[in-house]
Amino acid sequence: MSELRFTEDHEWLRTEADGTVTVGITAFAQNALGDVVFVQLPELQSYDKGAEAATVESVKAASGVYMPLDGEVVETNPALDSSPELVNEDPLGEGWFFRFQPTDASAVDQLLDQDAYDRLLKAQA
Repeated sequence: MSELRFTEDHEWLRTEADGTVTVGITAFAQNALGDVVFVQLPELQSYDKGAEAATVESVKAASGVYMPLDGEVVETNPALDSSPELVNEDPLGEGWFFRFQPTDASAVDQLLDQDAYDRLLKAQA
């Protein structure tokens, strides 16, 4: 398993062995949302960086999950259709949202590492 990377929008990314990138929301994000009751997963298509790819609805609010880099969504997590609470229970594991093939794989390395993400959280506290 490769090192996690993060966005300022509180998404996490993990590069898989096949070169695809798995995306989910961080523990901080799911905690801020509260109990997740519905997840609208993205279509299997190309998205530009920053485009809203998925939507998470909780008892508190609805929030977008943004495409962290240019790329094509190649898989979504079917478990979230029937069990959206996986986002709360295991945000960095079984609660993943989608996998995509990045247009530029090296761009993943430009995102926040764990230390930089921790500094972002401290700055927002």
